Amino acid sequence: MKLKVCGMKYVENILQVAELQPDYLGFIFYDKSKRNFEGIIPELAKEIKKAGVFVNEIPEILVSYIEEYQLDAIQLHGDESVDYIKSIRKLLSESRASFIEQNKGRKKVKKPKSYDNLEIIKVFGIKNEFNFEVLKPYLDIVDYFLFDTKGKERGGNGVKFDWSVLENYPFDKPFFLSGGIGLEDVEQIQIIRKTNLPIYALDVNSKFENEPGKKKIQELKKFKEIVISNKM
Repeated sequence: MKLKVCGMKYVENILQVAELQPDYLGFIFYDKSKRNFEGIIPELAKEIKKAGVFVNEIPEILVSYIEEYQLDAIQLHGDESVDYIKSIRKLLSESRASFIEQNKGRKKVKKPKSYDNLEIIKVFGIKNEFNFEVLKPYLDIVDYFLFDTKGKERGGNGVKFDWSVLENYPFDKPFFLSGGIGLEDVEQIQIIRKTNLPIYALDVNSKFENEPGKKKIQELKKFKEIVISNKM
């Protein structure tokens, strides 16, 4: 099981969390979020994937963020449609092709990164029930789903939804489990990971913070050792 630590904001704290070697670090590019990221992402180990979190962003702007920050994954937290996601793929391909064409023959110009392997994570909010039929159109276009708690905010609400709803999940598509996950949920996590559900990763955020965007390193370390490394 993978671990994603989301809502990273401060450089020193980012580097401290990176030392724990999570599989993903999440950076929120949404100006209404208390964890909105602005600045420069420090150099990270290549094993750590940089995930950008977006909410109904203009496609061209989203693509500019992907290229500027060399993102490995995008997490779509709004009402993004299948056509929207297809447009992101198309824009990335066109941008790379245009750059190569404009710089044809220039020896010292490095080819831009290909985003053919960009991971796309589509988020859906759950409370006490959910109609999984709404996921069908996305099955062939996204890499993962992410199930979060439906609340006032677009994530980071610090509240866990009813995980028993996932017993009715009918697909093989792997997903991230999110929404108010903390150290107090270790026992429940151990129970749900023994099911046949295709849980790919746990996504943690607000329950491991001193303040929005600043993570508690020792608690994260303990969580990773117990849950991800399965030392229980």
